[in-house]
Amino acid sequence: MSVCVLGAGAWGTAVAIRLAGGAQARLWTRSPEHAAAMRAERVNARYLAGQALPANLLPTADLDAALSGADWLISAVPSGGFRSLLQTLRERGARTPLIWLCKGFEAGTRRLPHEVLREVWPDHPPAAVLSGPSFALEVARGLPAALTVASSDAEFARQAAQALHDPRLRLYASTDVIGVELGGAVKNVIAIAAGISDGLGFGLNARAALVTRGLAELTRLGLHLGGRPETFMGLSGMGDLILTCTGDLSRNRQVGLRLAAGESLEGALRQLGHVAEGVTTALELAALADTLRIDMPITRSVADILRGEIPPREAVAALLARELKDEAI
Repeated sequence: MSVCVLGAGAWGTAVAIRLAGGAQARLWTRSPEHAAAMRAERVNARYLAGQALPANLLPTADLDAALSGADWLISAVPSGGFRSLLQTLRERGARTPLIWLCKGFEAGTRRLPHEVLREVWPDHPPAAVLSGPSFALEVARGLPAALTVASSDAEFARQAAQALHDPRLRLYASTDVIGVELGGAVKNVIAIAAGISDGLGFGLNARAALVTRGLAELTRLGLHLGGRPETFMGLSGMGDLILTCTGDLSRNRQVGLRLAAGESLEGALRQLGHVAEGVTTALELAALADTLRIDMPITRSVADILRGEIPPREAVAALLARELKDEAI
């Protein structure tokens, strides 16, 4: 089997390393300099330092060479670059099955990745989303993880899960594309809130409350948009939410911690050095919730903080001061 991973950030590199254990793998980056450095040093020092690239993993900046002969295409670009990549693949006449890894809404359109795919490439090849609780560094190290592959085509989802399965990377198939995508998007926003709460010293009880009520927000929106309840209680819902809100490897949690410490958003992102999908997603998600009249107070508070409209401590106080209500989704 031959796999082409498009996007050489931390997550793309980790997936390429994992899949290279049972396949010939190519890792594409837009930067010739980045590709040359990875080939020479056999490590992605920029995004995943310390994790050796297997001998059968070829980094390249030549897209045609990367695509040639691939049995599977794995898009590991952020949500902001997904549309551009799809346009490029369509123009090149690619018909290889496609799996995307990005988690979030496209800025300015409020579209999930499957909606961008349908709009840009109506006659696209078989496609699926891969999501779930997974830090890049742990996957690259070969530590056990479990993820969900979702496609509107149940048989294709099962084929993808079987093809990409690894002894240390267990994959489950699903047909709930919307639910799986929403889980991956919303959890990043709640992770920013959890980081803010932890950074302000509000403790473990407050974090648990945020995670629980964040799951309620995800479920409330997800059911409205057609997702399934069991998805939100599964790997790509509750599982990813717990991991991202509690693990120090979470980029979005780190953004929240830095904001709580008084850093500007620009400074926090600069220090992070990676894309934090929750920043763009929070703004798009808050606008979508307003349009649909879905109650998502944590998401709205995070968006207000990111826009600089309210300091983190005041936002948390405002959440606690909301009118009392019955606990319900």
